[in-house]
Amino acid sequence: MRIIGGQWRRTRIPVADKAGLRPTPDRVRETLFNWLASLAGAGGGELPGWHCLDAFAGTGALGFEAASRGATAVMLCEQDAGLVAQMQSLKTKLSADAVRVERGNGVSLLERTPEGSLHAVFLDPPFESPDLYLPALRAAARAVRSTGVVYLEAAREWKDDELAPLGLTVFRHLKAGAVHAHLLRPPMAGTA
Repeated sequence: MRIIGGQWRRTRIPVADKAGLRPTPDRVRETLFNWLASLAGAGGGELPGWHCLDAFAGTGALGFEAASRGATAVMLCEQDAGLVAQMQSLKTKLSADAVRVERGNGVSLLERTPEGSLHAVFLDPPFESPDLYLPALRAAARAVRSTGVVYLEAAREWKDDELAPLGLTVFRHLKAGAVHAHLLRPPMAGTA
């Protein structure tokens, strides 16, 4: 797996052989970052000045991709100590000053994040832990700016009727194999 755009383009991201670890496929990441760049209004897939949080970082692919494309603050949160060490090593190798790696609970970190402070939240909880989705979405909706986005990767498609009580709507959706990729926004973001 490699970073696909920005200053660290083509840099390899190590992928540990761990049960449940499911890195976001290149095709999905490429589409996601094209979506994000169009919202950022920047050319070349850039996210200048963005503040992002990857709550279930795993390999850190989404967060490192955001930092590679100009995000100025990227928090990677992961519970697995081995994966945290791997991300920390990559951060050091790249001299990725914009990236911070934290071991812990992604939902708790989102709940502690100041309201409306993030441009993007990346949510890719383990598919085998469906109980994480609602609290993660609720916390992400609070932490993201009114013009921000929440990226959700899931084993099924999420619809507007179940997202509306959380303060989110589907802006974009893509199905790639077993993965449903969603770009969610607060309802007012579409009219801003």
